[in-house]
Amino acid sequence: MTPRLLVLILGFSLSAHASSTGRPTRADMQRVMELHARSVVRVHGPRRAGPGVIVGSQGQVLTSVEHVSLEAAEVEFGGQRLAGAVVLAHAALKIAVVAAPRGSYPSVPVKVLPEGLDGQWLIGVVAGRRKQDARPFTAVARQASAPFVDLDLPLAPGSPLFDSEGRLVAVVVQLRPGGCRALPLASIQRQLAPPAVTP
Repeated sequence: MTPRLLVLILGFSLSAHASSTGRPTRADMQRVMELHARSVVRVHGPRRAGPGVIVGSQGQVLTSVEHVSLEAAEVEFGGQRLAGAVVLAHAALKIAVVAAPRGSYPSVPVKVLPEGLDGQWLIGVVAGRRKQDARPFTAVARQASAPFVDLDLPLAPGSPLFDSEGRLVAVVVQLRPGGCRALPLASIQRQLAPPAVTP
């Protein structure tokens, strides 16, 4: 799969401005929990397993490169572990895309914010422990070394980050002391889109 096709599959739609810069409300967090329950899956690689998020209705899953091999990974969906093919693994961006078997999947809406996520409130879902339910939390994104942002949320690599409208805007790529590092979708688009051809 070419990077250009990947960008098209993700269904990115550009926005000149963020729709909301205020702290997400309880209703915003509830919307994210509903999306999380439908569209967040577990990806199993040869050494590690972790979350991923369905970004394409045919089963394309965006996750951390930590959870895949060079060619394959399994996607846990609907109580089953499905064999998937790795269609993209990018070591520098720390992301991977796994294609689950053909079918119909509940993909999340996505939002690309070309101006970046620095200073934006984002919503992440922290997994429950010891029979506790998963819970949504909010944090402000802070610019880290380009093209990444940091958040004070303890989210595993591969975890999705949503805006207050419940749209996917970034994916966690690394844990760090006191929080996580994430890659905005705009950075994925910039890095993977083919260069413009001038006549």
